[in-house]
Amino acid sequence: MLIHPWDAPHDDTWQRWLTTHDFGQLAVNGPPGEPPLVQPLHFAYDAERGEAVTHLARPNPLWSAIEAAPDVLLSVVDDYAFVPGPWQADPGTPPEHGVPTSLYAAVQLRCRAHVVDGPAEKATLLNRQVGHFQPEGGSAKAAAGEAPYGRLLPGIRGLRLEVTEVRAKFKYAGKRSQAVRDRIAVGLADRGRARDAAARGHVLRVGPTGG
Repeated sequence: MLIHPWDAPHDDTWQRWLTTHDFGQLAVNGPPGEPPLVQPLHFAYDAERGEAVTHLARPNPLWSAIEAAPDVLLSVVDDYAFVPGPWQADPGTPPEHGVPTSLYAAVQLRCRAHVVDGPAEKATLLNRQVGHFQPEGGSAKAAAGEAPYGRLLPGIRGLRLEVTEVRAKFKYAGKRSQAVRDRIAVGLADRGRARDAAARGHVLRVGPTGG
């Protein structure tokens, strides 16, 4: 992923962003001569521990690949929007000379995968993950050998993804003039597509020198 200086976050923006953008794709090296294996999944990121936790069904084909090559990549992309060319035209130039572009946020976590198979350890991991997504509660705690979830634990394996490197990009017109950025923000507000409001928030937050 190419990251220009004006697209790179210069604070903990990416960590805060991951607390609410917790669905991504886990990429694992495939067998020799085969493409990588990619699994969409929910995860819970823990900044203090420097790890993400998740789980997959035991029959998932990723397990043998993870055990053979535990260095994996967790990729998250969201808050994306297409920007029409006229929105990007510099002041004093014809609108049709503006260059269309994409706005997006992307965080890639390179991780060392640790498989969790012990029943008690899996229950703890599941409770961490559910606690992230359901802080209000409402579901029973998982516990090895206890109803209602104990009998389901053998059907899954847990994953602790120890973060070893982070690459983050917030591409929101950071190198454009204020006039162009204002035009993009207005255009996103007027268009109002699914992710336009989130993209507009980034455009307004990221200054001309980047994140």
